[in-house]
Amino acid sequence: GPACLSRPLEPIEPRTTSTVIEKLTQSSVDKIDLLLAIDNSRSMADKQQILNLAVPDLVNRLVNPLCVDDTTKTAVSNQPSNPTDQCPAGTQREFQPVLDIHIGVVDSSIGGHGSDACKDEVTNAPECNNTSTNYSNNDHGHLITRKDPCKADQVPTYQDFGFLAWDPTQKKANPPGEADVANLNKSITDLVSGTGQVGCGFESQNEGWYRFLVDPNPYLTITVEGGKAVPHDRDDVLLKQRSDFLRPNSLLAIVMLTDENDCSVREGGQYYVVNQLQNNSPYHLPPARSECATNPLDKCCKSCGQPAGDCPMDPVCSKPIDPVMDDINLRCFNNKQRFGIDFLYPWQRYVNALTQPAINPGSADLSIGSGQSGTPNPIFSDLQPNDENTTVRDSGLVFLAGIVGVPWQDVARDPADLTKGYKNAAELAKSDANMLTGWDVILGDPDKYVPPADPHMREQVDPRNAGDTNPVTGDAIAAPGSAEGADKINGHEYTIKTRGDLQYACIFELPTPRDCSKGQDACDCQDATNDKPLCSPNPGDGNKPTLQTKAKGYPGTRHLQILKGLGDQGIVASVCPKQVNDPMASDFGYRPAVGAIIDRLKTKLGGQCLPRTLTPDKDGHVPCLILEARKQDGACNCDPNQARLPLSDEHKQAEAAAQADPLYATQKWNCFCEIEQTSGDSQKACQNDTDPNPVVAPGNTAVNGWCYVDATTAPITGNPKLVANCPDTEQRLIRFVGNGKGAPGATLFITCSGE
Repeated sequence: GPACLSRPLEPIEPRTTSTVIEKLTQSSVDKIDLLLAIDNSRSMADKQQILNLAVPDLVNRLVNPLCVDDTTKTAVSNQPSNPTDQCPAGTQREFQPVLDIHIGVVDSSIGGHGSDACKDEVTNAPECNNTSTNYSNNDHGHLITRKDPCKADQVPTYQDFGFLAWDPTQKKANPPGEADVANLNKSITDLVSGTGQVGCGFESQNEGWYRFLVDPNPYLTITVEGGKAVPHDRDDVLLKQRSDFLRPNSLLAIVMLTDENDCSVREGGQYYVVNQLQNNSPYHLPPARSECATNPLDKCCKSCGQPAGDCPMDPVCSKPIDPVMDDINLRCFNNKQRFGIDFLYPWQRYVNALTQPAINPGSADLSIGSGQSGTPNPIFSDLQPNDENTTVRDSGLVFLAGIVGVPWQDVARDPADLTKGYKNAAELAKSDANMLTGWDVILGDPDKYVPPADPHMREQVDPRNAGDTNPVTGDAIAAPGSAEGADKINGHEYTIKTRGDLQYACIFELPTPRDCSKGQDACDCQDATNDKPLCSPNPGDGNKPTLQTKAKGYPGTRHLQILKGLGDQGIVASVCPKQVNDPMASDFGYRPAVGAIIDRLKTKLGGQCLPRTLTPDKDGHVPCLILEARKQDGACNCDPNQARLPLSDEHKQAEAAAQADPLYATQKWNCFCEIEQTSGDSQKACQNDTDPNPVVAPGNTAVNGWCYVDATTAPITGNPKLVANCPDTEQRLIRFVGNGKGAPGATLFITCSGE
């Protein structure tokens, strides 16, 4: 398989040569661990239904990749029905079919973080028709296996591990995994439906997947002692589920679906009070000092419940608490401005969780301070060290896709045509004619309290300024009471009488309207005097606006901060689909989101591609060293018969660079070898033979080592079919063949230099 540089070569002044040392992502990815992280709070049922229509698309694209034309790079019409079938002549798979996939589901309900909200089980719950128990208020970060949040029925999972296993070749231990893709998709949709929409209203979407995948010591219970929340004991059930689900060398993909912003409250201390419902009577938080309204970064921006210190007396703090300004539904909205305290975990916590081999669980953002060694991150560890699978993934094999509250027009390559797909991280980072990046439009700079340029992405209770326009489409904010569809993005603003809701980022057509006059749970149009853009005249209710014809998404700014922080490991899509009426169209439902996910994952499944040309010498060699770092019992053996050479003195700097990598502390590499670059006939075979194990005639001698292939030069270096799946501007790669492929458990580094 191929493996390539993750950034272009850049000169290091004042030298005239360029040198870069990079860790190579594993190239032989043959398994995926796919985690669906689903918001299970109110109003999520419609989005879950649309996700259920998209999941088969995602699974089918992974298990039976498209055949694409060698020249046009587009999918052909006559696709094979089976992953083992050959592609038509002149085409090839976009990547090799994945024959080993774990699929699990977690949700956003992990309890009240020490408060009295979101108990584990609520008997005779109103949301369960007062006849059964709501099992979905606190799922503790465990894998979800239920069929219904109000029933105890379970979906059968692989060996009762809590997840599904795709295993068409039946290679897993007895019993084997699922070999029928239709059965697999049915089980997935049952799991998605089982998350429900009656879970905890304090949605901890990010902490939910963090708890399952990363938390080194997930607590079993949390109680308030002396006014502070204190976690207790260890959740061994979760740790067992994690070690069974998460292989050390898989590609890890998290797909998060949510229509609201994140409410991942810090656990410990007094942060739990932001979720507190009662304290002998309805509990309300003290307001923020007046400085918070104008400058949340001011040193005097704090809670009126905190000592003033050297800050002046504030008349705001002498007024009685206004319960209307502290609606329980908005406890996680604008914490600093409204309450003077940010009760939520910092967004960097989740970026570090998905990128850092070692973390500090005692720090809110998991960062390791000076002199600290840190705790091994489970994502980058071998959770079952006694089995044969010892290769450990690096951060290049971890992805987070967010189907979140953002107008699809803002993140589409063409705001008028979603069939062209969503922008990737590089495209979102580009500036437009107004010097605005995609991130400026949808996110702004929340750390500095700079709002997004798109007014639809500004979180607020009061209607946003009518006439303010979206810088991408020109659509203007429409005032409450405007005609239906006055604003193509969110319909129009609406009057929030109770001050218990936010204006919408986007809305979309419901596949089936809901008659809210019948008292349906989680129906948005029950108030017959509402002016919401979701509601239409109801013929069955005297044409009152109680017929819900649209669904909504709120600005998902915290999710977007994380996705931006992840760079090209983050994938952005809108929870508001463009259309849900034509299931055959490529812009139907969440199909564009699936396309964006596949486009990103296949860069790893099909091999990475180099962003810049390397210059071979007269012998066809490029000025690069491939270093293999591994842990070996006994003496280090760099065997030339296995395409391994001992490092020369001049290459010792590469070994030092590997030892400086964060993985070194956890992997304890003690053997460093150079993987040999092929020469002569072996090089020609490596560069031209599409067989993964090419040979040289006569004698059919095996080729071992690596070579450079480049279809962008004149003349072409090697066989262009080997780079056919690379982008047009990056059709070049480093190819490993035979014994030149990285050894199990090893990590590869590449060092290149040139004029």
